[in-house]
Formats: sequence, C-alpha cells, structure tokens
Amino acid sequence: MTTDLKSKITSMFSNHKIGTLATIRGDRPYSRFMLFFNEDLVLYCATNEHTHKIEDIKANPHVHILLGMEGTSWKQPYAEIEAEASFEDSAELKKKFWDEKLSEWIKSPADPEYLLLKLTPSVIRYYEKAGSEAEVLEQQ
Repeated sequence: MTTDLKSKITSMFSNHKIGTLATIRGDRPYSRFMLFFNEDLVLYCATNEHTHKIEDIKANPHVHILLGMEGTSWKQPYAEIEAEASFEDSAELKKKFWDEKLSEWIKSPADPEYLLLKLTPSVIRYYEKAGSEAEVLEQQ
C-alpha cells in the first residue's frame, strides 16, 4: 500500500460522510443511506439495535459500501468498499461518533438501543473521479 493512496482514502472518508451500506437479506442485496464516521481506514455507522440491518449482518457480516461523490460533481473522488461488519458497543466510541443528525433515530449517545457498526475494509477501490481507473487497496 502506498502512503499516498492511504492518505487519499483517509481524506475522502473524512470529507464525505453520507454513503450507502449494502447487506444481504436472504439471497438479495439490500442498500440504505448511512452517515459514516472513520478512524483511519475503519468506518463506523450508528444504528438502532432493532433494525433489519442488524439481522442481516448477524446472518452474513460481509457488506458493501459506496462513499464519496455526493451528487454535486462527477469529478469528485469516491470509493467502493468491501468490508466485514461487526458490532461496537463502546461508550467512548459511541460518544466520539455521536452526531445530532442521529437524534431522529437514536435519542442520545447514552441511548441503550444505540449501536455502532464497525466496518473493517478488506478491499477499497478508490476512484479520483468518475471514469478514472481504480486504485486498489487490499487489507488483511
């Protein structure tokens, strides 16, 4: 992995917060928009523990994420991310990643139904803009 590619991906993760998270329900994909937070190359999403995505991830932890290019230009960077999802219940991380935008679904960082999805990438395909060739970062 080049430091330059990691730096570009980390910057894009920090500057683009809304993307899609796809899970598998039965044998079909199911996507939804999510608010993403990051710590280096690991992504986090806040969710209510009683959502369908929790059931989906328990059955199959492999997810796909699209992040970046938020509809304002075809010339913005974006990433296609293959990741493994797990659940994070750390009070410290839940507070760190709390955002008032979440209050429509989760009452507060102390809400007992608040759960973080920890999304650990295995493959990140980074595109500088639409039509560009992917730079690929594979992690173990």
